[in-house]
Amino acid sequence: MSRSLKKGPYVDERLIRKVERNQRTGNREPIKTWSRDCTIVPEFIGVTFLVHNGRQFTRLYVTEDTIGHKMGEFAPTRLFRGHSGGKGKK
Repeated sequence: MSRSLKKGPYVDERLIRKVERNQRTGNREPIKTWSRDCTIVPEFIGVTFLVHNGRQFTRLYVTEDTIGHKMGEFAPTRLFRGHSGGKGKK
């Protein structure tokens, strides 16, 4: 279920402050975040994030195509190793 249009997108305030601080200082280092439910907004364009997936951090470079998506969409939490079956045994 999507969030109410009246409320607007959910954006972690600490994350916005970190992005603004990096843009002010010109720092290009990736920003570590555990906020997978944060919506990507236009202010994040050109910033690199390290999104936690429960085990490791996945690198995410924000472009115009990623605006409106959640950060967690780009850091999968499950690893598919294939279906079990007789094909691999032969």
